[in-house]
Amino acid sequence: MCDGPDATVAAGRAATALGLKRREFDLAVYLGAVGVRTGPDGRPRVDREEIVRLRSQGGFPDGLRERVRTVGTAEGAQLLGISPVRFTRLARAGCLTPVAFYLNRYRAVVWVYLAQEVEALAARSPELLVGNSPTWMRSRLEAGGDWRPRNWRSRRIERLLALTDDPWVRAAIVAQGLDPVQLAEVVDDPYERAHFGRVGPEALFGRRGSVAGREAMSRLMTADEPDEILWRRISLITELDAAREARPAPRPGDERWAGPDDAPARSGASTGSAAPEAGASAAAATGPVQTATPPGRFGSGDLMRPREPVDFDVPPVSPVASVALAPVRSSGARGLLARLRSRVAGGAGRRRPRRDGARRPG
Repeated sequence: MCDGPDATVAAGRAATALGLKRREFDLAVYLGAVGVRTGPDGRPRVDREEIVRLRSQGGFPDGLRERVRTVGTAEGAQLLGISPVRFTRLARAGCLTPVAFYLNRYRAVVWVYLAQEVEALAARSPELLVGNSPTWMRSRLEAGGDWRPRNWRSRRIERLLALTDDPWVRAAIVAQGLDPVQLAEVVDDPYERAHFGRVGPEALFGRRGSVAGREAMSRLMTADEPDEILWRRISLITELDAAREARPAPRPGDERWAGPDDAPARSGASTGSAAPEAGASAAAATGPVQTATPPGRFGSGDLMRPREPVDFDVPPVSPVASVALAPVRSSGARGLLARLRSRVAGGAGRRRPRRDGARRPG
């Protein structure tokens, strides 16, 4: 383990040393190909040992660059030897999972994919590239389905959950998949929702991007199909139960609270950062709190060890199935569903008592 200021380098210098553009470097960190830690100034830094390890691997730098190479529709279709129209149909049907997106000059969302995953599709399911589409694909497309946003946010949530063990940060990550109305039905406490805004991840390394990009990110993160919404709600109930058992959300007059730095961090890639503006008005109303270290930024200096890239099979399994990890007070899935139905039927849901024993007005 490296120690001292000279044992690490800034992200920009690390990208240069690894022969990567900054966007490629960010994607490599997100995918777990490069391990980073957080410096004293809160900015990401890379151990010199990590750079030496990556540079000593066979095929450097082409091998590392190939792991983060992305393609759009035209280049992806060329890789598969099919038309761009067929490639789009495959992606819309859920056979390919986008790794990122950008906005074109018309502010339309343009999805990009990992080149390795595109090539893996050809090796795994060559029958999808020729002849008629299978029945399930035709039915999904004729119904107007587009699984690209759903697959993308499932991947993003799973990657962010892999970065932290802090229960409130995990709950905030899952909460990003619900719109404000759905979120208020599951989390009736406004102080808890405000806390999500303080600790939730927002952008890679804190680079917020354009206003249009942030609006597109917020829009795409929201689940819009009934079955996915149900999964997000159940997952949030699970994570919220674990967070409440660990510690309460800060309230007016509370002393400094134990932030994510006090919880052990998981290994993985760095992608999230705390949103300083989100919930700022609520933060002022709730009194002084300790600034939380977001997922991927470990104040204790723990190295985020890289992982091998994950092979995402498609069509995907039920979204966010991996988030139901924390202990639940209710017994099994039936208990979760019963609690969820009671919250919806009862309006705002369960009310938590005040510290002085009084109840908040209904």
